[in-house]
Amino acid sequence: MIPRAVAVTGLGLITPAGIGAANTWEHVLGGTPTARRDPKLEGLTVDFSCQVPHLDMAERLGGRLALRLDRFAQLAILAAREAVADAGLDPANWDATRVGVVLGVGGNSVATYPVEYARLSNGRAEEVSPLMLPRSVPSMAAAEVSLDLGALGPSFITSTACASGSTALATAHSLLRAGACDIVVSGGTDCARTPMAATCFDRLRALSRRGHDPAGASRPFDADRDGFVLGEGAGILILERTEHAAARGCRPRAYLSGHGSSCDAYHYTAPHPGGEGLSRAIRAALSDADLAPTDIGHINTHGTGTRLNDTAEASALCQVFRHPPLVTANKSILGHAMGAAGAIEAALTVLTVQHGVIPPTANLDKLDEGISLDVVTGTMRHQTVRAAISVSSGFGGQNAALAFTAV
Repeated sequence: MIPRAVAVTGLGLITPAGIGAANTWEHVLGGTPTARRDPKLEGLTVDFSCQVPHLDMAERLGGRLALRLDRFAQLAILAAREAVADAGLDPANWDATRVGVVLGVGGNSVATYPVEYARLSNGRAEEVSPLMLPRSVPSMAAAEVSLDLGALGPSFITSTACASGSTALATAHSLLRAGACDIVVSGGTDCARTPMAATCFDRLRALSRRGHDPAGASRPFDADRDGFVLGEGAGILILERTEHAAARGCRPRAYLSGHGSSCDAYHYTAPHPGGEGLSRAIRAALSDADLAPTDIGHINTHGTGTRLNDTAEASALCQVFRHPPLVTANKSILGHAMGAAGAIEAALTVLTVQHGVIPPTANLDKLDEGISLDVVTGTMRHQTVRAAISVSSGFGGQNAALAFTAV
């Protein structure tokens, strides 16, 4: 165990691959993409996405709570409940003042806003829902999880675009090492399956237009990639001070041993073409975890499937690792869950370290000739992984890297 590490004692996942961490893991190991036509996007240029399987939110959360919450908060609560149970924690018995909640959210409710703005624009201000603000403010995801669990410690969100979930985990790691909390419920949640999000990203030419083959549209590192596929979901990790986990007899799944963050300061949407910002974040994570590049046995990439990101990311990895270890790209199966993506991928990295299995990357038929990476494709790869890196990047040049180590 790295001296400054914190324990990962529980996982909760709600993704297009399944409800629950076990279902998601099994599906991801199978390598089958989840992208399909999306009724919510009907009539748009890009009318497909990766969607969480049907959830009866009223049944799972109760009618009143389900009505009050927007989807990103609903997903967060469900994933948090699973993670807490997986960690063997009982909110009735923990010291609630020492339990924090730090979640990453990439944006606010672009699903709810258009409906309410239409009412206002049509002179029907009296019909605007009083729930509009409390259901759509990004920080309410953390607030609602704290309320649901009775967690009385620090509660806030981080927002670094598509790196938000990873940034949240890094922030939680710092809180624990500083002694501010014993437990932090941390991760990310987001839902990008909205007409406005689909339109905006398409206008930026960021989305795949492979409408004739949605399942084959997300193609990280492939020579024929043309953009990412919208997704949604929530990934929650229970992080604990190692001493706290040991005192209650809990064996961690893995350790979060270090993290690093950086900004490209290059362009408002495009990554630095040489991947210099991301390489700095990875080096910082390695230093923080007291690891050498040769210690890393696996990298879970950001892997969006856009022309610019994949090339820049591959460059960054080759800068840090003379011969990059085996990599995978979960977005090829799950799509891009925006602020939740980094947390979901971090949870899958924990499972790789715990079980020694690297999930495959889907839709990689021909590696781009400008990318020199050893990508796991076709089927899962069994390999002992003592240390792994999960990386995320986002608009504005935001970069985050997390280092996980085995128990």
